[in-house]
Amino acid sequence: MTITRLWRGWTAPSDADAYERFLLEELFPSMHGIEGFLGADVLRRPDGAETAFVTLTRFRSLDDIRAFAGEAFEQAVIEPRAAELLAHYEPRAAHFETSSFAPAAGTQRPSA
Repeated sequence: MTITRLWRGWTAPSDADAYERFLLEELFPSMHGIEGFLGADVLRRPDGAETAFVTLTRFRSLDDIRAFAGEAFEQAVIEPRAAELLAHYEPRAAHFETSSFAPAAGTQRPSA
C-alpha cells in the first residue's frame, strides 16, 4: 500500500521558480535516504496574486511518514529555505491511501 501526503503552500509569483527548484533539486533528493520514501510530485498554478503549490509525497506506510515528519505527522514540515520563500501555507498535511493507473506501454488513444 502506498500513502500519499498532500500539502499546500503559496508563494509570491517572484519566488515561485525558486521554490519549485528548492523542492525538486534539494528537498526531494535529500529525502531519498528516508526509509519508505517512494517519490514526489509538485503541482503549481497561479492563484490570484500568488502562486499555489501542492506537494504529493509518496511513502510505503504511515510509519515511514512518521520517520520523516515525527509523531505529529499531520503537521507541516517546513524547511528553513522553504520558510523564506513561502508567503503562507497550510499547517497540516493530509494522508491518503493511493491507487494508481497507467496505460499499458504502446497503448494509443483512439483517433477522433
